[in-house]
Amino acid sequence: MPAAVVILAAGSGSRVGAGVNKVLLPLGDAPVLAWSLRTALDLPDVRRVVVVVRPDERDEVGAALAPFLGDREVTLVDGGATRHASEWQAIRTLAPEIESGEVTVVAIHDGARPLASAALWAQTLAAAAEHGGAIPVVELAGLMRRSAEAVTRALAGVQTPQAFRAPELLTAYGQASQDGFEGTDTAATLERYTDVAIAAIPSGPGNLKITFPEDLRLATHLG
Repeated sequence: MPAAVVILAAGSGSRVGAGVNKVLLPLGDAPVLAWSLRTALDLPDVRRVVVVVRPDERDEVGAALAPFLGDREVTLVDGGATRHASEWQAIRTLAPEIESGEVTVVAIHDGARPLASAALWAQTLAAAAEHGGAIPVVELAGLMRRSAEAVTRALAGVQTPQAFRAPELLTAYGQASQDGFEGTDTAATLERYTDVAIAAIPSGPGNLKITFPEDLRLATHLG
C-alpha cells in the first residue's frame, strides 16, 4: 500500500495570538508541524510527504523542518486561498505518482493536529485502502442547543488524518475544480463526486487541533 501524506500548514493561526503561524510554535522538543511530519515519515507505507505552506513562509517552514528529516525529503507546495484550494495544490503535485500507480492511498492532515498517533495513522491508511476512504471520528458529549436544550442523539466530530484511495481522490478534486466546488473537508468532496465508502475510525480528544493558547498548553502536557 504505497501512500503519500499531505500536511496542511498554510493557515495563519491568528486565534493562538502568537503573531506567527501556530504550526511553527514550539511544542516540547520540536515545532508543532514537525510532530506530524515525524510520525508520517516513520510509517512504513509512506513514500512521499507534501507540506502545504504559505508562500511567504516557505523558507521558514523549510528551515524548521530540516532538523527532523534525516535522509528523507519533503516537498513544499504553496497553498491556496482556502483549505480546499490548498488540498488541490498538493493533489496536483502528486498526480504523476497517482496516475502511474506509485501512490495508491493519500492521507490529508492538519498540521495543527500534532498528536495524531502512529496507530491512528496506520488504521486510517489501511481502512482507506480497504474501503476507499477513512476518517477519524470522536464522540461529542455534553452539547447544548441555543435554546439550552440538551442534544440527546449521539454526535461525532471529524478529525484528520483523512485518507482515500488516490485515483478517486484525484478524480474528485479534478471534477470539483471544473465545477468550482469547494468542500468543507476532504471527505465532503469525495462524497459529492464519488461513491467510495468512507469508514469511521474511532479516535479521541487527545488528537486535538491547536486553535487557542490553551490548546498549545494542553498539547505540551499530553505530548
